Amino acid sequence: MTTAHDTATAAASGASATERFKSDKLTGVEGTPPERVSLLAREVLDAVHATIRKHKVTYDEYNALKAWLISVGEDGEWPLFLDVWVEHVVEEVATEHREGNKGTIEGPYYVPDAPEQGSSGSVPMRDDEPGTPLTWTGRVTSTSGSALAGAKVELWHADADGYYSQFAPNIPEWNLRGTFTTAADGNFEIRTVRPAPYQIPTDGACGKLIAAAGWHAWRPAHLHVKVSAPGHELLTAQLYFPGDEHNDDDIASAVKPELMLAPKPVTGGEAIEYGFVLDPA
Repeated sequence: MTTAHDTATAAASGASATERFKSDKLTGVEGTPPERVSLLAREVLDAVHATIRKHKVTYDEYNALKAWLISVGEDGEWPLFLDVWVEHVVEEVATEHREGNKGTIEGPYYVPDAPEQGSSGSVPMRDDEPGTPLTWTGRVTSTSGSALAGAKVELWHADADGYYSQFAPNIPEWNLRGTFTTAADGNFEIRTVRPAPYQIPTDGACGKLIAAAGWHAWRPAHLHVKVSAPGHELLTAQLYFPGDEHNDDDIASAVKPELMLAPKPVTGGEAIEYGFVLDPA
């Protein structure tokens, strides 16, 4: 199998993530009052100023920060940086009112309009796709308990080398990405392969920060999902596997107990059951 292992770079992945962000995400804040912009910008700057004063930051350290910020932009890694180290708090605040399923961060590698596979089907994958076959069954309901027919379950995840289609070379466009629509009883069945843990890109600016700080770059194995239905709030989540050594120290701080799966061995692979309860909009 041809993989992206030797050819993917942080800069190329970052550029793809940046372009995707520009095309998909720059909506929803038109008309924000200047007072709100001023409040948020001022408090962020105040926090930076307080850190400088508290720790007596030197000009050499300031210039190192300046150079690093420039390199984040040059590498196109602002989506990666913000999604790894900031988004989990934004998600926490944005969804704290929910009574249904817990969610978590989207991350930088979502692509809309993945191929439709019906209520039961397989995600597109290569004939020799590595990984343990995984069959996932579940049901989508409202907080009232009623089944949500026609709900959309979008799934995407990394391959066995830790790379996402459309963000690394030599991978088919929609590999390990699919859209499923629930049946009349709210049920769905998805066939894919179990993903592997992976490191976020380390050859760019984010990798330099990780090395300088003595951090690790690992994310535990996970499945990304977006679950939506008319009249209900969109749920974005990642689902995790027990026993992963980085469940407790995920670099993106995105793991929650409610998002842990319970795979069971079956003939030819593994099976999981996990459903979703959506809050009304």
